Amino acid sequence: MKVNGKRTRQNPSNLRPPRPKAVHSRPYNQPALKLVIIGCGRVGSQIAANMDKAGHEVVIVDRDPNAFSRASTRGVLTREFKGDQVVGNGTDVDVLRRAGIERADGFVAVTEGDNRNIMASQIAKDVYKVPHVVARIYDPERAEAYEKLGLHTICPTIEGARHIERVLLERESR
Repeated sequence: MKVNGKRTRQNPSNLRPPRPKAVHSRPYNQPALKLVIIGCGRVGSQIAANMDKAGHEVVIVDRDPNAFSRASTRGVLTREFKGDQVVGNGTDVDVLRRAGIERADGFVAVTEGDNRNIMASQIAKDVYKVPHVVARIYDPERAEAYEKLGLHTICPTIEGARHIERVLLERESR
């Protein structure tokens, strides 16, 4: 190969394409999950972006059409996002069908309202038999009650308090 009229050897490291940035990727032998996420706020859009980067099929639903552009402005759902965006209410069966719930492996409800998250998750679990369903519920009592009924819940109120307590106790023991 000639560079500036001089013969040079090719550098093998220059022949390889650059490595992509590390992303939590799925194991090579695990099929991609088909995921439906209800709520395109900070949490929902971040989950959607992460799972999309990991190679999973993602559909994100929000009743506010501007939620998708806000996520894009925050740099979360960028042009690299390959998933689909559906405008509509995540408790509406027609909207859920458009989002592909009938073939979903996982369902996440992270809207701003506990009632909507509970209702959407119950529809996904009981009507469409989605195998993995997670609902964010802010109210600790309701989160515990629905967990006992078989709905997997995440309660940021409880998780946040536990995390803060751990941080405080770690500092105390130093």
